Amino acid sequence: MDYARMRALAQDLGAYAEQLEGSWSVEIGPSGPILAMMCPSKRHEGAVRRICKQLDAQLLNTHPGYICANGPEIEHPALGRMRRPDAVVIPEATLDEEGLAVDATQVLAAVEIVSPSNPSNDYDEKLADYPAMGIPHYMIVDPRTGTIQVHSEPCKGRYSSKEPYIFGDSVPFGPWTVETSEFRRYGKDG
Repeated sequence: MDYARMRALAQDLGAYAEQLEGSWSVEIGPSGPILAMMCPSKRHEGAVRRICKQLDAQLLNTHPGYICANGPEIEHPALGRMRRPDAVVIPEATLDEEGLAVDATQVLAAVEIVSPSNPSNDYDEKLADYPAMGIPHYMIVDPRTGTIQVHSEPCKGRYSSKEPYIFGDSVPFGPWTVETSEFRRYGKDG
């Protein structure tokens, strides 16, 4: 199926999802459009919020006009992919444009918080899609294990650099730093 047909099907799925109870997302992955129910935990959302807040403060100096947003879909029509990162660094003005998704060529960074139910989506599928889309920086935060991976330097559809960290570290992420001392693991107190 060509991307235009997949995109039209994704739009139809999105319209259908608006009629359903709960929160749903539509992505286009390697096998085509995907409709998935989103039910992130409070700890998942807490990590997203902390990262967005920290990056927003730093973007004022490093990339004026850019924000760290929670939720807009990003797409790369030539690859036939549309994804919805947990957080994405984009020009703020793109949120005023018409349409469903942000062009992946405008994305400086993507962040995923691993869910307990589908970790392979972040570690396998999105780890393949984001460098292929040309996204310079990708951070995977895993509250299951208290670990973080920072991927950078996309080259030939893969990231050539991968740096591991643990919760509590000051994590270099492109030109920014993410403090993770307040990140919490799933199922752990404190």
